[in-house]
Amino acid sequence: MRPSPSSAAGQPVARKPALLGTPLIAISATAFAVEIPFFFFGLPSGHDVEFHLYSWLEVLTQWKQGIFYPRWAALAHFAYGEPRFVFYPPASWMLGAALSSIFPWTVVASIYIWLVLVAAGASMFFLARRWLSRRDAIFAACLYAASPYHLVIVYWRSAFAELLASALIPLLLLLILRAREDRQQAIVPLAIVLAAAWLINAPAAVMIHYSLVFLLIVFAWQDRSPRLLLAGAVSVALGACLAASYLLPAIYEQKWVNIAESVSAGSRPQDNFLFIHTTDAEHDAFNRIISWVATTEIVLMIAAFGAGKLWRDERRAIWNTLAGWAILCSVVMFSVSSVLWNYLPKLRFMQFPWRWSLCLSMVLAVFVAVGIRRWWGRLVVCLAMAVVIGFAWQHIQPPWWDNAGDLREMQDNVESGAGYEGADEYTPVGGDPAAIDKDARRVTVDGPQHTTIHVYRWDAREKVFTADMSGRANLLLRLFNYPAWQLEVNGRTVQAATREGTGQLLVPVEAGVNRVLITFTRTWDRIAGAWLSLAAWFCLITWSVLLQKRRGEARPAAQSP
Repeated sequence: MRPSPSSAAGQPVARKPALLGTPLIAISATAFAVEIPFFFFGLPSGHDVEFHLYSWLEVLTQWKQGIFYPRWAALAHFAYGEPRFVFYPPASWMLGAALSSIFPWTVVASIYIWLVLVAAGASMFFLARRWLSRRDAIFAACLYAASPYHLVIVYWRSAFAELLASALIPLLLLLILRAREDRQQAIVPLAIVLAAAWLINAPAAVMIHYSLVFLLIVFAWQDRSPRLLLAGAVSVALGACLAASYLLPAIYEQKWVNIAESVSAGSRPQDNFLFIHTTDAEHDAFNRIISWVATTEIVLMIAAFGAGKLWRDERRAIWNTLAGWAILCSVVMFSVSSVLWNYLPKLRFMQFPWRWSLCLSMVLAVFVAVGIRRWWGRLVVCLAMAVVIGFAWQHIQPPWWDNAGDLREMQDNVESGAGYEGADEYTPVGGDPAAIDKDARRVTVDGPQHTTIHVYRWDAREKVFTADMSGRANLLLRLFNYPAWQLEVNGRTVQAATREGTGQLLVPVEAGVNRVLITFTRTWDRIAGAWLSLAAWFCLITWSVLLQKRRGEARPAAQSP
């Protein structure tokens, strides 16, 4: 293939990366091919599948209750609840719930995976068209959509939010490259991508921001342009403000939950370096899978870089930068980088060092498409990846599967109100899921007094009931206490108490009839986050309009003699 035409400045000539037609069909077919085993075995039941699917069902239930943006997962911990939606970014569970409202429940996850893989391939196509012909860009897009790490996510991890974040990695690089050419024009779209990262998956957002810093430093040094760093800093700040409605509550309310459990034994970086050994045999089996997959990607990437002699290519500056990025991604997956995980801000909350394979997969797709031009060479690469996945499937740890009956059981658990297992890191402080009574009533008396209780409303945002008491007592609720719960008894605001041992909410009541209203209120951090996001979006739109207006005025002036 001939080198792509370049401008006088040495940059690729802009060309329309038309996605419709053959590219979209090829990417869609590749995403469909990834799911062919679903027709024979069912839905892969990876590590996070129940967390995500129950979240989708919970959100759909709350939408039917008129709660558009849920915060409290009412059915988690078997209906004792947790503030899951305060801390877990909304994009994936919003999309999953939307699909659940349209399609039959048994196929929703399959449709979600297909859509996300298509989105990842499409973003890769837009990036690849910067350097490659249409045919080669299609190959790069399909290779990225069906990359080995994506297959691990689909078949062993079911990390649906992280899979969605993979669509942002090529866009990140594309917008950084555009920022080199026009800093002002790239700030807004780059900020939107960074905001989307926070709203999709927090660990991936940390990874994306560290990647951004590395790439900006290298390109600023190559271009002798400190202003590129300034443009990046503005994008980071603007992106954080755009996502403030999620970020501010998630940061502030961490002290109200057991967030440290997210990096407990088994989920810590030191337990998840490549080829690490622990006392958990099942954990180590999966680690071997991801270790061999990551190693295969590293080897194939090096082979493609060498086969294409990319260090001598006319665009070697960009290829060398991508190689440096890939080297960093590779190094931090091994235990030699443990000091970085201990001291770099928030890096340990990525949990799993092998998550950097998300970036590595993108670089691999670019290098194979650019460095290996012959069809048989590309076929060898694809076969090598398929062999590694197949060997892991057969000899290390085969995927688990959920059939239609398993999926309907999840649906029944939500519709019946029985609930599901919660997440340890989102359990309110003082709550103990191991000590709760799964068969408890919604309201009981914490003591010997006689009472008659009538429950009028019990949803994720509001609980209304009356209690006719024979004396003063505490009512014990099937509900974990959380600072956002506001209590009113007979129209008076009262202070909730927490039952020691279980963390359940206690309501103090007097003798006689007590009307109790419990509301999940908007705390100051959620209100401030929402206003900050609105202000950021207003500034972004205003800035974009003014920038376009200025460019429109400058264009006729430039064309005049």
